[in-house]
Amino acid sequence: MVLFGVLAALTFALKVCMAALPNIEPVSLMVMLFGAVFGWKALYPVYIYVVMEVLWFGLGTWNINYLYVWAVLAAAAVLLRQLESPLGWALLSGVFGLLFGALCAPVDVAIGGFGYAVSKWISGIPFDVAHCAGNFIIALVMWKPLKGLLEKLYQRMRR
Repeated sequence: MVLFGVLAALTFALKVCMAALPNIEPVSLMVMLFGAVFGWKALYPVYIYVVMEVLWFGLGTWNINYLYVWAVLAAAAVLLRQLESPLGWALLSGVFGLLFGALCAPVDVAIGGFGYAVSKWISGIPFDVAHCAGNFIIALVMWKPLKGLLEKLYQRMRR
């Protein structure tokens, strides 16, 4: 459990450090790494991270999104655990970034209706494109070294 708490805190700290860059974030990479290395136990650091978001930034509609959006990415990573190619992981991360606004749309439908959700999603497409590009590059560069490091840490913790 300690490892999951530390990884969630690291994920949160990395996000805060990169907050000046719009929709360029390491959270997607970390969630994919958690899913690929820990399997379904990835949900522990993911939801610890979500709690930290609430404690730091307060409650907002994005918190509802975070309750399921990160789980969707973690589930995709668990299902693709056998994928070895950093390019494949970068593509998954990029597609997730591109679809992030669409994945958040169900909450917007509940809040303001279909028209509100569609207009919010369309107006956010430039940010989703930046999210896609940032996720792709971060995953392509960092996937292999971070996955190796995380696998070693997890093996040591299980002994």
